[in-house]
Parts: sequence; C-alpha cells; structure tokens
Amino acid sequence: MTGGRITGEGAGVSWDLSGMGPGSYNVTVDVDDGCGCITSQSTTVTIANCGDCVPDLVCPQLNVNCPSEVEDGSPATFTANFRQGTPIVSETYNWTVSAGTITSGQGTSTITVDTKGTGGQTITATVEVGGVDPTCNRTASCSTPVKPPPRPPRKFDEYGNIRFNDEKARLDNYAIQLQNEPTSSGAIVGYGSCDAEGMTRANRAKDYLVNTRGIDASRITVIDGGCLPELQVQLWIVPQGATFTQGDAAGVVSPCPDCKKKPATRRRGSRRGEEE
Repeated sequence: MTGGRITGEGAGVSWDLSGMGPGSYNVTVDVDDGCGCITSQSTTVTIANCGDCVPDLVCPQLNVNCPSEVEDGSPATFTANFRQGTPIVSETYNWTVSAGTITSGQGTSTITVDTKGTGGQTITATVEVGGVDPTCNRTASCSTPVKPPPRPPRKFDEYGNIRFNDEKARLDNYAIQLQNEPTSSGAIVGYGSCDAEGMTRANRAKDYLVNTRGIDASRITVIDGGCLPELQVQLWIVPQGATFTQGDAAGVVSPCPDCKKKPATRRRGSRRGEEE
C-alpha cells in the first residue's frame, strides 16, 4: 500500500484514502482461507484535482464592541471581534466613523476615537474586513452616545452696597431661578472693601435665601472673593456637573486690608455727661 490506511478486519476491510492529495495510490491484498488457499489482488486508485468542485465555505463571524457611553473629549475604543471560518483567511481591517476622529488603530482590530466636540451626538464606528469571501458578511458596527459637557456657571446678578430691602428683592429673583433649576446649585461671591466685609455680606445673603426663601442650604456655597475698592456681591448659577471656585471681578486685592472701626459718636443728652 502506497498511501491511505486499511480499516476493519476479517472478511470485510476498507481502504481509507481520506485526506490524501492528488496522485495515484497502489494497494495489494492477500487473502488466506486458513486451509492453505491464498489469493492476491492489486489495484490502483488515482485522486485527481476537481475542476468544478465547490469548496466547503463557512463564513466567518464578525461583531464590534464599544462603550455604552463616553463623555465629550474622552477617548472611545471600538474593537472588532473576528472569528475565522473556512477557508482560513488573512483578514484586514478598514474603519470609518460617523463623528469624531480616529486617532490610532486604523488597519487593526481596535481603534481609538477622539470625541472632542461631539457632545450630544452618537458615534457609530463601522469596520470592513478584507480577505473574506464576497458572499459572506464583511462589515459590522457599534454605536456610542457622547454625553454633552456640563453647562458652564453663569453670573445671574451682582450688586454693591445697596439697602437691604433692595438686596432682598435681588435675592428673591435669585431664589426663583434656583427653584426653576432644581439640579443646579448657587454660589455667592463676596468682595469686601476690607477684611471679612465681603464674607459677612455674602453669608447674610445666604441666610436670607435659606431662612426666608426656603432654599436648601446645601445648594448654596459662599465664596470669599477677596477685596475691591468697594463692596460687591455676585450671585452665580452653577449647573450640575460644573465646577466653580471664584467670581470674575477685576482688580481684586489680596490680602485684604483690615477694617477700621468707626469712632464712637457722642452727643449731649438731657442729663449732663450722658452719652450714646
């Protein structure tokens, strides 16, 4: 036997040529009946290339993984998962994205996408795999929504050393705006003309908002803005997710000068030597 293998035993055996390549194969069989009678038989089998055979095609499997959500400006990673079929191929990868910019990985199974400026959009990354039989699916996609950046803080109002009744009217409007934006917080920045004056005035404003207008104290932050030539109070709205640490006044003096106490005022009363 020049190839293949004999399977079975006794009176019935088989010549198995599975897996053999094209060519001619010989086999000789001797049969002994156990009584001294022996016969022999030879045969040749030729395996030829098949000119019109259809190959056994199994399409590969392809999908793409991506994040469930990313923040604007954060990198987004998309990964293609390719499982070979039949025949085995040397696959290639070509990516396209609906938004953002591919910063690395083009031509490989994994790409990174820059999402800056795409807040509020959805990025869809599509990969096309080359080398696959054209009757098989060669593309797959995955989509990732991009969270918009938080809105920046905005100055709602500012005022100087006004009468308290006038100040309360300004604070009433501020309280209404905070109630209309329940997810936002407030920041009161106090600038004094001397040390502690700004914070004293800002804390008085917070006390009014909390105790008179019913605003949750945890929603309001009081910030010492430093000193200006004249007292100033700024009222800011800080949307959820935004950060705020200082106001926008120009010409702030640091450190603040000490506050000078006003001299005591004396006037003559009805009794000699009486003072007020």
